[in-house]
Amino acid sequence: MMMAARVVAAAGVLRPLRFGVPLMCRNPLGNLRLISAASPQSLNPVRAPTVFAASKLLPAVRNLTRGSPAAILKSVTPVVPSLQHQPVRTLTYCSLRKGKRKSVKSVVYRFLRLHSGLWLRRKAGYKKKLWKKKPVRRKRLRELVFCNKTQSRLLDKMTTSFWKRRNWYVDDPYQRYHDRTNLKV
Repeated sequence: MMMAARVVAAAGVLRPLRFGVPLMCRNPLGNLRLISAASPQSLNPVRAPTVFAASKLLPAVRNLTRGSPAAILKSVTPVVPSLQHQPVRTLTYCSLRKGKRKSVKSVVYRFLRLHSGLWLRRKAGYKKKLWKKKPVRRKRLRELVFCNKTQSRLLDKMTTSFWKRRNWYVDDPYQRYHDRTNLKV
């Protein structure tokens, strides 16, 4: 209940900030131009009642509109923590040098692809706070598990064909798992 009220209040805080700040807009020619947020392009007919309701909840809205955008963002982030930074798994479709697709390095480091198309991963938390985990749990966390069909398909999209080729290693501990029969991935 309290969290929902905070989210509604944060939405009310962010809406009036947009009204007084000029917006940057890129036209089809590639030039930047300033647009006033009060212009007909950015007016929203639902704005007035919601701002009025939010201003009743938060009396400090008038003070926030005079601050810089960075200060406003810092004051709002305790209410909505996902505004500051969000996790990103970027996939480069076309590199700048050769124009080729690139693999996501975190996938290459964390997972192992078998030739059958299955992916192996460690269990989550296998190296975190081991001092407070019992030995049986530590042993269970050290085990490798298979990714499911959806995860395997996603990981295949995040890697290039270089990581999907067959590798022959001397004394490969995963040799018996590379070839699987009657398996549809």
